[in-house]
Amino acid sequence: MTRARPKVDRIGCPWLIRRFVDPQARFLFVPAADVLTVARELGAAPFDVAHEDVFWSHRGERCTFDLMVDEFGLGDFPAMDYLAAIVRGADTARPDLVPEAAGLLAVSLGLSRMYADDIAQLDAGMLVYDALYRWCRDARGEAHDWTSHKPREVRA
Repeated sequence: MTRARPKVDRIGCPWLIRRFVDPQARFLFVPAADVLTVARELGAAPFDVAHEDVFWSHRGERCTFDLMVDEFGLGDFPAMDYLAAIVRGADTARPDLVPEAAGLLAVSLGLSRMYADDIAQLDAGMLVYDALYRWCRDARGEAHDWTSHKPREVRA
């Protein structure tokens, strides 16, 4: 449960949870003033809310995504560490932290203007984070060229 009109952290955190923790996790976006009340009523975990009683939130210069990466034990993966830096830079007004942070901020702001429905915006944002993670994992050293890349087949 988090604030309505998600941007960087409030799309990145659901992506992280669905992709690495619980694929069936559901998310609810409500007005900021209602997050804690509705979370209590529903037994939901609030996140990315600046309140002393909210565990899943910013800590110092680190954003909620950073905290989740650490708490869920995902920080040992270089790709996840770099993705966390991108998210942190975009979410904490430090787009110079890594070059890709400014791009993620731009995409997040663009999505918020394309989608009036927060869940539809989350669904679109999930693809963005999928692509960023794959780039962090598989293509950071790759430059733009004319070579066509075909994704590896995934076997069940």
